[in-house]
Amino acid sequence: MISRNSTRCDIMLFGALGDLALRKLFPAFYQLERAGLLAGGSRILAIARRDLDTTAVRKQLLDKLEQYVKPEEFDRSLAETFVQRIEYQALDFHDQEGFGVLNDWRDEHNNELIVYMASPPAMYGVIARNLRSSSCCTENTRVVVEKPIGHDLESSRVINDELGAVYKESQLFRIDHYLGKETVQNLIALRFANNLFASQWDQNHISHVEISVAESVGIEGRWGYFDKAGQIRDMVQNHLLQLLCLIAMDPPSDLSADSIRDEKVKVLKTLRTITPDMMESYVVRGQYTAGTSTGKPVPGYLEEEGANKRSETETFVALKVEIDNWRWSGVPFYIRTGKRLPEKLSQIIIHFKPAPHYIFDPDQKHLANNKLIIRLQPDEGMSLKILTKDQGLHKGMRLRQGPLELTFSETFEAERIPDAYERLLWEIMKGNQYLFVRRDEVEYAWRWVDRIIQNWNDGGDPPKRYAAGTWGPVASIAMITRDGRSWYEDA
Repeated sequence: MISRNSTRCDIMLFGALGDLALRKLFPAFYQLERAGLLAGGSRILAIARRDLDTTAVRKQLLDKLEQYVKPEEFDRSLAETFVQRIEYQALDFHDQEGFGVLNDWRDEHNNELIVYMASPPAMYGVIARNLRSSSCCTENTRVVVEKPIGHDLESSRVINDELGAVYKESQLFRIDHYLGKETVQNLIALRFANNLFASQWDQNHISHVEISVAESVGIEGRWGYFDKAGQIRDMVQNHLLQLLCLIAMDPPSDLSADSIRDEKVKVLKTLRTITPDMMESYVVRGQYTAGTSTGKPVPGYLEEEGANKRSETETFVALKVEIDNWRWSGVPFYIRTGKRLPEKLSQIIIHFKPAPHYIFDPDQKHLANNKLIIRLQPDEGMSLKILTKDQGLHKGMRLRQGPLELTFSETFEAERIPDAYERLLWEIMKGNQYLFVRRDEVEYAWRWVDRIIQNWNDGGDPPKRYAAGTWGPVASIAMITRDGRSWYEDA
């Protein structure tokens, strides 16, 4: 297959035997190979602590590719060819002198260098300093780091300062994998390429917005990490606020990375601070108890393996978010995310205001609001709910609500929808930063979230309970009902 990428890359992947690398990164690299997007001569150095050799690691990676790549997309012969690009290096990340072996691997190769830190964030500074000491990197090296960037504003600044001491901001690619989803990128096309929506995208035409990111699973053995983070740090501070920014931002001057990120920062700056007296009306946090999921009984959060029985970490968050600017004044954004909810679902609902003068059956007036539904998962696509006349001679001018549907997998059936990491890796290889998060975005998001967490700590109220398999605490329904509205699935 002819490569469509002329740039040959050397990729140093730290944490190469971790869950993220095995489940997501190597399958994504394989798909790029399959699509002809890995240039000939591109190489991957898998770096981890375990004392293994390249042959053993290649065999392990073949097995993992067969496990995590869809059967209809797995080609054993191609996978065997792909893993020949991969070499393995056992390395203690704290061993400064040991980093010299990375120079030996790079010797006599002029490929572009990408350093991917799929390691705990606490290691980012250590790896960066040791790479600098060993002279592995140049000013053109691209450095990829995963979230979370810290657990609050102060710790994020420490991590970013450590990275900034070695690399320029233009070299850093902070990943939020939601930004690699096809539908998320389509938000920009939908809003700014279609005047139908661009001209209606403000407080004059939109009544409110919902963003829901639901997971049906529990913590899946991640107790040690999750109990320190909680749902607001794990999901709201990055994924949900990024989605909110893409919905709410003003048109960028162009599609360059900084033009888009400048507009997202403007949104984060104008988020209304949630003060202690607003907490009861604007914030709901919950923790799941025993219940059922996919028809099977499941334990509560405090009954999970290794659980701290006194933990007050939230597994569910619902927020009413207001943006203090001209475009969105008076338009609430209701966002929620949680574990052990009824289904795995990520969607955005844009609720448009009804026509100013309604002339149809008064009993049907509740149907008069158009809705734009943007689905991120499980089936990526968009649906616009519109009103038409019901069919039949006896129906008169009765209305019916129906969708104008765009399901990506059906509309573009000749094209597979790439996984978010495939898109992000491809953009890193091309050196494009527009799908990645800038330092000031991280810090403004933490500044807003930290205030909510501080309010929780000062108030001392425990999270509200909800049974596994339900849509969260009843208080989250009350929060939106007070405004005369309801969550989409309840409506």
